[in-house]
Amino acid sequence: MSIKDRKERDKLDRRKLIIESATKLFLEQGYEKTSIRNIADDIEYSPATIYLYFKEKDEIFYVIHEQGFDLLNKEFIHHNQIKDPFERLAELGKIYLNFALTNPDYYDLMFIMRAPLSEIKCHSKWEAGDNSFQYLLNTVTECLDRKLIVAGDPLIVSMSIWSYVHGLISLFIRERLQSVNIEGEQNPNLLAQSLEYFLKTLKV
Repeated sequence: MSIKDRKERDKLDRRKLIIESATKLFLEQGYEKTSIRNIADDIEYSPATIYLYFKEKDEIFYVIHEQGFDLLNKEFIHHNQIKDPFERLAELGKIYLNFALTNPDYYDLMFIMRAPLSEIKCHSKWEAGDNSFQYLLNTVTECLDRKLIVAGDPLIVSMSIWSYVHGLISLFIRERLQSVNIEGEQNPNLLAQSLEYFLKTLKV
């Protein structure tokens, strides 16, 4: 390996270490209580080193979001081959549930944790996040065009489906189902069954 290649690898390794540390601290302490200095202290770097890779804390948070949505999008595109759009829609819901259950830390950072997203506003297009919602919107639009679900505005229907599944996951991850004493409240199968019931209410 050349010196140039080694330097580039070391640079990527440091960037990865910064992101991993920030992810851990955001989850443990919350976004507001985590500072660049906290991250630097955690990985035994100087704050100046962190600023060589990221201009501010919000940029790190943005990168974590991008990574999470990239993982989710890769799961979505595996099911492009499903020809029936309603079957594909149901599968997307299952993928979303499974993603959240398998990656609860990412899900918390992506969808639940309160944090400013000013970095997203700096970009003309939030590609990773937009792609996830666009995939859902395209599938819903295809269902509507083929009259497989109750007629409605594609955007409103998509938002309704997303909100429903997000609500299920949020209640589960934050253990809110326990507060209402639902039998078997921490059984993931309840989420899948609830989603299946909801989708049936949409079907023509």
